[in-house]
Amino acid sequence: MKLQYFVLPAVAAAVLVACGGGSDSPAAQASAQVSHVLLISVDGLHQQDVANCIASKTCPNIAALAQTGTTYANAYTPGSSDSFAGLGALLTGGSPKTTGLFYDVSYDRTLYSPNDINCTGAQGWNVIFDETVGIDSMNGGNRVHLDGGGAFNPQAIPHAKVNGSCVSVYPHNYIKTNTLFEVVKANLAGARTAWADKHAWGYDWVNGPSGKGVDDLARTEINSLDAAGIAGNDYTTSLDGVAPAYLHTETFDNFHVQIILNQIDGKDSTGTTLAPTPTVFGTNFQTLSVAQKALNAKGGGYTDAKFSPSTQVAAAISYVDASIGKMVAELKAKNLYTSTLVVVSAKHGQSPSDHTKLVKNGDTLNALLQANGYLDSAGNWGQNATTTGNLNDGTGLAGTGAMQTDDVGLIWLKDQSQLAAVVATLNANLSCTAPGICADGAGASILYGAAMTAKFGDPALGRTPDIIVQPNPGVIYTSSTKKDAEHGGNAPDDSHVALIVSNAVLSAQTDSSVVGITQVAPTILKALKLDPNLLNSVKAEGTAVLPSLSL
Repeated sequence: MKLQYFVLPAVAAAVLVACGGGSDSPAAQASAQVSHVLLISVDGLHQQDVANCIASKTCPNIAALAQTGTTYANAYTPGSSDSFAGLGALLTGGSPKTTGLFYDVSYDRTLYSPNDINCTGAQGWNVIFDETVGIDSMNGGNRVHLDGGGAFNPQAIPHAKVNGSCVSVYPHNYIKTNTLFEVVKANLAGARTAWADKHAWGYDWVNGPSGKGVDDLARTEINSLDAAGIAGNDYTTSLDGVAPAYLHTETFDNFHVQIILNQIDGKDSTGTTLAPTPTVFGTNFQTLSVAQKALNAKGGGYTDAKFSPSTQVAAAISYVDASIGKMVAELKAKNLYTSTLVVVSAKHGQSPSDHTKLVKNGDTLNALLQANGYLDSAGNWGQNATTTGNLNDGTGLAGTGAMQTDDVGLIWLKDQSQLAAVVATLNANLSCTAPGICADGAGASILYGAAMTAKFGDPALGRTPDIIVQPNPGVIYTSSTKKDAEHGGNAPDDSHVALIVSNAVLSAQTDSSVVGITQVAPTILKALKLDPNLLNSVKAEGTAVLPSLSL
């Protein structure tokens, strides 16, 4: 079986609520007085999760929204289901082709290392914009502050040569297109913007290339240590070493719930300073994602292929639903409900839902490339690499290429002339039998060459991977005993989730056309009476406003 490319469907769950007032038709009323937009990302929220919880009456707040709006039954991510790519889609209207966001750990062959302050060394750097971007992580330090230490870790910031000068590349410099926040601030007088996410400094890119798109960017780090728990426990692990980890993640997500309540109440994210309720603001939930990843044998994930939730997943969905209810209730209490567009969405789903499909044979993709001399044992490209690779401690090796694996494999070759040889090696080892990469099923594929350029841009320009390997759905390139699900690829469970657009005066309806979460950003701009084409990605990719709405 010779796989040349794959078609990339995608996942995104979004519940979009537009509430307006006026004397026109219901559709016109939905946009007539929209002056605020609240965007909520729920990592891991599948379309099936929403359908099941509404049917079982376990998410009354989401169900209430669905009763007054359009349910989009076929909403998808833009072909890559990592958090960076998914949130980039929601905030820019674009895919990785124009945002340049493929993964929080990626590679850019045009950049120089953090230590190369003169840009005189080898080009090419493994860019890691995750929890290690905060200064707490400098020299491998413990993340002891919720805000990541209050500054950037200089060892995480690569350099670029721009007009003859060697400059630092912060996350906001890394994104290649403008964001919703920048457009709103530049085109609505007196507009205020706010956002809170899971990494304190790695998500600086939501500011957009200006670096100033978000007025109130809450710096919260999910991988910081909780002093209330046992030593070494961050918010993705059990607080006491016994209770399920998702309960600890609720503690972190509660920070974000309070941030939104503060902002609705006319304060900043800290709740200590008066500030206008933002024009566009929002946050992210991680509790469901942690519950989905938990070991199936211990109550994590799903119990069957129909997305029947485990105990942990059911509880996590109920928690998220109740949190959304608190936000909606506060909007009503402050007389902001009828003027607020609320978007409840997901950057990605989680795979696999069907535990019988789970395969964890280890990182067989990495092992295969090492065995054939394309990757050395230290994780670097090429036969001559000698140092451990590209960590945010300043010791990485520049110019080596890189690979990132979860339930997908992203490959940036050190030597791009080896593309045909690497693809041939992959195609010769597609089975799950060692040294195979478990990519021999109907849902598996390999993307490279002209198909890669058409979908995600030309790898020769530096950012786009040379090869993307989508293994059989259910395969995770790990032997971890701590998780039974992952995201990042384009398996159906990664990419297909829910999208509901609701207005207090609208009747329930279902739109079965295929839509993408890239369409949320232009829809928000239209609701605010702004031109969607002010978003560069929308203009470049021709992203449409969501159908079945008259905004």
